[in-house]
Amino acid sequence: MVASLLLALAALRAGLALRRSRRGLAPRDPSLRRRHLRFSKPAVWMVLAGFVGGPVSMAWLRGEPPFGTAHAWIGLTAATFFASAAVLGRRLERGRGRGFDAHAALGVLALLAAAVAAVAGFVLLP
Repeated sequence: MVASLLLALAALRAGLALRRSRRGLAPRDPSLRRRHLRFSKPAVWMVLAGFVGGPVSMAWLRGEPPFGTAHAWIGLTAATFFASAAVLGRRLERGRGRGFDAHAALGVLALLAAAVAAVAGFVLLP
């Protein structure tokens, strides 16, 4: 999960640079969009795979209820934000939307929720 969060952070940085250039606060760089997509797509898949693996490991490996911890519920929130940002981002990528600000807000909320989930998961470590 640490690798997926680092990748998501790199996607966020690239996205913020893209936003600055779109608003005219930085020079236009065509590689920014490619960089954002190159980091964000695998990051979302890795985060969502990690989210699915968490409840499975709680049930099968630990014999605990899959959603019996705050970490699980915060992780569900983060996964929802990541999935929502991905769906909106896909629409933007295909030119079928103008929700750049909503996409950015969802991405930031996703990363913040993931950071909180990571801290909440410390108590689950062996």
